[in-house]
Amino acid sequence: MEQFLNLISKEMESAFEAAGYDSALGRVTVSNRPDLCEYQCNGAMAGAKRYRKAPFMIADDVAGALAAKNDGTGSAVFSKVEVVKPGFLNLDVKESFLQSYLQQMSADDRLGMPLPEKPEKIIIDYGGPNVAKPLHVGHLRSAVIGEAVKRIARFHGEDVISDIHLGDWGLQMGLVITELKKRMPGLPYFDPSFEGEYPDEAPFTVSELEEIYPFASARSKQDPEYYAEAMDNTRRLQDGERGLYALWQKIVAVSVADMKRNYENLDVSFDLWNGEASVHPVIPGMVEEMKKGGYAYESQGALVIDVAEETDSKEIPPCIVLKSDGASLYTTTDLATIKERVEKYHPDKIIYITDKRQELHFTQVFRAAAKSGLVDQDTELVHIGFGTMNGKDGKPFKTREGGVMRLEHLIADIDTEMLSKISTNPEIPAEEAEQTSRQVALAALKYGDLSNQASKDYVFDIEKFTSFEGDTGPYILYTIVRMRSIMQRYAEQSGAKDPASLRTGLPAGPVEKKLMMDIAGFNAMMEGAYADCAPHRVCAYIYQLSNDFNSFYHATRILTEQDQAQKESWIALLYLTERVLSRCIDVLGFSAPSRM
Repeated sequence: MEQFLNLISKEMESAFEAAGYDSALGRVTVSNRPDLCEYQCNGAMAGAKRYRKAPFMIADDVAGALAAKNDGTGSAVFSKVEVVKPGFLNLDVKESFLQSYLQQMSADDRLGMPLPEKPEKIIIDYGGPNVAKPLHVGHLRSAVIGEAVKRIARFHGEDVISDIHLGDWGLQMGLVITELKKRMPGLPYFDPSFEGEYPDEAPFTVSELEEIYPFASARSKQDPEYYAEAMDNTRRLQDGERGLYALWQKIVAVSVADMKRNYENLDVSFDLWNGEASVHPVIPGMVEEMKKGGYAYESQGALVIDVAEETDSKEIPPCIVLKSDGASLYTTTDLATIKERVEKYHPDKIIYITDKRQELHFTQVFRAAAKSGLVDQDTELVHIGFGTMNGKDGKPFKTREGGVMRLEHLIADIDTEMLSKISTNPEIPAEEAEQTSRQVALAALKYGDLSNQASKDYVFDIEKFTSFEGDTGPYILYTIVRMRSIMQRYAEQSGAKDPASLRTGLPAGPVEKKLMMDIAGFNAMMEGAYADCAPHRVCAYIYQLSNDFNSFYHATRILTEQDQAQKESWIALLYLTERVLSRCIDVLGFSAPSRM
């Protein structure tokens, strides 16, 4: 189905053309004065200079062309076409046109959202946690935003691959191995003469790993010999020493198992669990190609690629491919990852979702990749930088003790807060209350994050996020649960008549018409959310839709309506609204319970 606003614009464009003007002037927009009209067209203002004619006269000609349509019966799209000086066209849409559009949406499994002729192959890189470290609140935004961007793209019809891109290589691994050797020197991994099979079970738990890394990191900063040993172990690991590599595999396996548990609690999943280590073999060949191609050169011992451009408003330093000691950096592994992804998946687009403070890093990486031929001109590289999640003091969110909060503790806190609210409903058994509270808490957490534009910082306010009123996830879910409750009671009244078989009628008043126009804007909203990788647009849309539905609900006695045809029309509208809302929360990464 074509977007509702496009259809309206086509009607106006044909009227401009019929009146002797450029059809491109007929673009229609949503009114910025809803008290005066529903839509507006300002094309006459834009055409005045071109046609050397007063905009009011142009608008009057266009209104006349609309009135002359269909053998003088007027436009099939507009119920009101009002010319307002100095040349605005104020428009209202015909109720019959709106009704017909919603009936087409209702009959379509995708709610009228067309599939692309040729789906794009997109890789989305998000998550990015480090092995041997616990997930903390800093990992929340990448996971939540990335999951929503992935789901929006998939609903749009694109072929999407998600990759967590683990930090599983480099000095941090050498530090952990070094400390494990200090604590457990008898492990076979440290015996160069050991030739048997290594144990199936890891000799440590995830909790022990999470304690070992910060301890080892702190010690390396105070003990030069310890640091040197960690660097040596890092080199030996990367050179493929059998025992250290086997131990590294155990570290990764234990860490990933814990990560999967945490991400599952967020309803976040990844197609690929690759990390920096997976592209380590790619680096030597890539570096040689960069040297041979003349893209990379030595500067103060390091290997760099110049990426500055004449149009830069600020200095962009060279991209460092290898340090002076020959060691690789994040830049190196990111470039090697791009090379591997292009060769293996041939993506049209690669999207990275990280803290916005990495903007310079990705500018350098993207330019270096393009300059050295790792990607061609048709491959789009996109970085979505997000702001920080802050406490009420405006500073990055911390525990009460001032430390960085673990992600699982944050989830537990919001689950507990929501359970205390859900448990006030005596009709919900304790077991169901626990399950429902987790479902609603996830909506509170995700919506609280996603309703903000990704690049902006926001305040994590658990009281606000878990409220059932206002612009919150629980409010959206409560609205959906209300709709489902009405439909269930209708089914009981009507002998389980399927709402999908009913047809939306003409709006009975302005409140209902406003709700119907909201629904008609679904496709355009989703298209914009996909094009701009902007989940906050979905949040803004469903908040408006929920508000307008609740206004309709309070103004209408749906189940006690005596006119059966009118009642069925309202149930059909309610059913379509619920489908739209449910689709939207699904792409945001959460779902609604049966009751609250």
